[in-house]
Amino acid sequence: MPQPRVRLVVTGDDFGYCRRRNRGIMECFKAKAISNASLLVNGSSAKEAAAMATRNKVPLGLHANLSEGLPVCEQLRVGSTLVNKDGFFHGKMGIREVLESGNINLAEIDKELRHQVDLFCELTGHLPHHMDGHQHIHVLPGIRDVFAQVLSDYCIVYTRIPVEPGLHRCNRITQQLMDFYLQVEKDAFNSIDVFQRHGIRWPDVYIGLTTMGRNMSVSTIQATIENAIATRHAKQHRLLDIFPAAAAAHRPEDTILTMELMVHPGYSSFPEEGGCGQGPDGFSLSADRFHELETLQAPKLLKYYEQRNIQLCAFSDL
Repeated sequence: MPQPRVRLVVTGDDFGYCRRRNRGIMECFKAKAISNASLLVNGSSAKEAAAMATRNKVPLGLHANLSEGLPVCEQLRVGSTLVNKDGFFHGKMGIREVLESGNINLAEIDKELRHQVDLFCELTGHLPHHMDGHQHIHVLPGIRDVFAQVLSDYCIVYTRIPVEPGLHRCNRITQQLMDFYLQVEKDAFNSIDVFQRHGIRWPDVYIGLTTMGRNMSVSTIQATIENAIATRHAKQHRLLDIFPAAAAAHRPEDTILTMELMVHPGYSSFPEEGGCGQGPDGFSLSADRFHELETLQAPKLLKYYEQRNIQLCAFSDL
């Protein structure tokens, strides 16, 4: 059987978070280890990141942020439901708790998202090629509906649906992190109909939860991609068993599979430098970012892409 043909979008998240993150993402892009980046427009180095992307022709999307740092819309920094008493977003888990309590004004979500899209356009000179959410906030109940409407209004056609094949069988994730990932997956499943109604698309397969930080290695990336390919083709074969008349015109091995790999390469942030208005978080200060940078540039991984006929591309190429 011919090797499956895969178009893989390798997205470096958090571009603009700090200068050391920018440096790492650019190194990976120039090494052809990533093919796409997503910009945090409220990051301390967002302007620098946008300029670097323009100079080096980095395909760029918007990493919409409602959980870390300061809102872009200054009117929402005081007295809005999006921020705490210090004027910062509620945090990764905090926004989920406030949302569940019913104390988030969705009109303020809409206003902030539109300000972030507008700032992205101001910094880059173009609309985002795709738009997803920092810490997966875009698939949260209520927010997903506002998010989809904003995408539709700005004619941004691609997003991310963080449902990873094989997540439930992964044994290298701590229970606390697995519980969070499973909730993200549930929220993502419940977002599919919302995004489809607005004409929003996403790659066939998403991966990146089980290969994040210290869990990333050449072998885990390879295994995750191979599992995703096998899972997709098994589903296609089952459909052809149900509808055999389609088999002559559609063979799974001839299908081009699209996939996104979410990554976070960079150099570890310096304390008190970077972030989105309140300094860098623990993940940014850790060695995990540099570990991802080295893994993604490993010759063995780049050779694997070539041998398996995996073409790295951007959302704008899909």
